[in-house]
Amino acid sequence: MNLSKQIATNFRTVYFGDNWTDVNCKDSLAGVSWEQATRQIYNCNSIATLVFHMNYYVSRVLKMFQGQPFEAHDNNAFNTPPIKSEADWQKLLDQFWSDAEAFAKEIEKLPDSKFEEVFVNEKYGNYYKNIHGIIEHNHYHLGQIVLLKKIMAQL
Repeated sequence: MNLSKQIATNFRTVYFGDNWTDVNCKDSLAGVSWEQATRQIYNCNSIATLVFHMNYYVSRVLKMFQGQPFEAHDNNAFNTPPIKSEADWQKLLDQFWSDAEAFAKEIEKLPDSKFEEVFVNEKYGNYYKNIHGIIEHNHYHLGQIVLLKKIMAQL
């Protein structure tokens, strides 16, 4: 088994489907309008905020894979740009899909030995832990998106 290809596949399935949960971002976000994406339900994050947040870490690690310094700060992870039109929403989604595919391609390039190496700093653990953490993190927030859509349909 090629570990990097398997992990990249696991990452892609969160976004594009064919995973064990049978829930993915592409299907779950299909048809969501910018008004729905920005709608505040109770005291929950909006769908747009969750999409931005999910991509925040993907985009930062992607830049690191591409040779840039790792610069991610939890206090910036929810700083969603203003979404005031369908075009703004589509721009966020386009970046989301593009970064997801680029991230998966970068994972595929990693030699299996890389997964055991320290990720940025020893306190973060190794590459394996962090990449799988991103997959788990995005599944978690995908579940929130699904629930928000169900709640909106009942309101």
